Amino acid sequence: MNLKSLVKDTAIYGLSSIVGRFLNYLLVPLYTYKISAESGGYGIVTNLYAYTALLMALLTFGMETTMFRFSTREGEDARKVYGTSLKMVGAVALLFVAMVLLFIGPISGAMGYAAHPEYVGCMAIIVALDAFQAIMFSKLRLDGRPVKFMLLKFAFIIPNILLNLFIFLVLPAMFGSHPELESLYMRFNGGVGLIFFANLVCTALVTLGFIPELRGLGVRFDGALARRMLRYTWPLLLLSLVGILNQVADKILFPRLMPGEEGMVQLGIYGACVKIAMIIALLTQAFRYAYEPIVFNSSRSKDSPDTLADGMKYFIIFTLLAYLAVIVYMPILRHFIQPGYWVGLGVVPVVMMAEVFMGVYFNLSFWYKLSDQTWWGAVMSAIGAAVMIAVNVIFVPRIGYWACAWGGFAGYGTAMLLSFFIGRKRYPIPYDIKGICLFVLLAAFIFAAVSLPAWLGLGWPSWLQMTIGTILLLVYSYAIFRTLRNRRRA
Repeated sequence: MNLKSLVKDTAIYGLSSIVGRFLNYLLVPLYTYKISAESGGYGIVTNLYAYTALLMALLTFGMETTMFRFSTREGEDARKVYGTSLKMVGAVALLFVAMVLLFIGPISGAMGYAAHPEYVGCMAIIVALDAFQAIMFSKLRLDGRPVKFMLLKFAFIIPNILLNLFIFLVLPAMFGSHPELESLYMRFNGGVGLIFFANLVCTALVTLGFIPELRGLGVRFDGALARRMLRYTWPLLLLSLVGILNQVADKILFPRLMPGEEGMVQLGIYGACVKIAMIIALLTQAFRYAYEPIVFNSSRSKDSPDTLADGMKYFIIFTLLAYLAVIVYMPILRHFIQPGYWVGLGVVPVVMMAEVFMGVYFNLSFWYKLSDQTWWGAVMSAIGAAVMIAVNVIFVPRIGYWACAWGGFAGYGTAMLLSFFIGRKRYPIPYDIKGICLFVLLAAFIFAAVSLPAWLGLGWPSWLQMTIGTILLLVYSYAIFRTLRNRRRA
């Protein structure tokens, strides 16, 4: 594997993914400081965006990965593959919006938003545009154009931040001279509903940046190619759906398992605290954007198994470093959200480890993608989702949002272990199990050393915890340096 190329592309994609998302996550303190935990308003945001994530998986139906696979296959016309993918996803997205708007009343009522059907309609248009854009973003990755990818991501993030600042900082300052604005503000749950309209405006603007890529719509639709792609992608659709269910089912089910105002309050607390844990998800996404094209483009090489083995090892090593950094500097990072939400911070280590499991599962997924056995992914993800949902259904009424955290941990952990053991027989990959385990043990020791005083109720000052943790992080970083140096020598 060209490690230098992987690091470079990961850095560029990371700039749009990690730095960009970080800028977007600056909205979380804005939301939590302007929307009180007791109001449950942030629970509405958490719940509706969970629906959006699930629908995004449904409307793209695995076509991103399918386009990668068919574009790199020998004998396939990459231009025709892209055009056919774009038309299929575009048609499904358009049909989806039409059906939601036609039945907006019953749908919004079933979701618990009968008083605000405009929220549901707005989110339907957003997710349809996002699904259509996803194919064009994938085209940029396939063509090795991370800079344009980054610029278009920022074209959404920056205007969205500015509009939200206007909604929560500027608009309230105008209430004195414009009382009608205050009435509008309160009509949308104290500004909460305006978040969705800001998102819609920014998503629509990004589409304008894809004018060159929209030429793919002019490519003749190939029915035979579409059927072959659909045969490949339907297991990926199920895989994607159950995979995203592992991420959002708890946030969708929570208001039903704990109905009433208390449910929305707890969901808002959990949703805010989970944002701190999302650094792991950001790393996984940035790694995926750079790593997936490399794997598929080298799939015919004899070095492909070694590429997968290296990718797994370095993903785990660096992801654990990020995990430990969040744990060590939690006394600082907790100020990312308003103190009224701090009661839920205990779930952060559990949620982050669930995200690590998900990242490992993504790396393991290439054995069935490259061997065209994608149905295995659907089966394993479905089992993981069933475990996660069962934990939520059984324990949310008893322990609240803690069940959401442990449900994700159990669901991703189950899918990860199944993929590893089944993959060893179906598509053997020479993972450096010993090297990975050494770093896992070192990370576990550091986690215990930093967390033990709190577990024992010793009440150590934050500065002492962070000082000891920083020293241990330097030890871990030195172990990474030694590993990379030995690799270069080999």
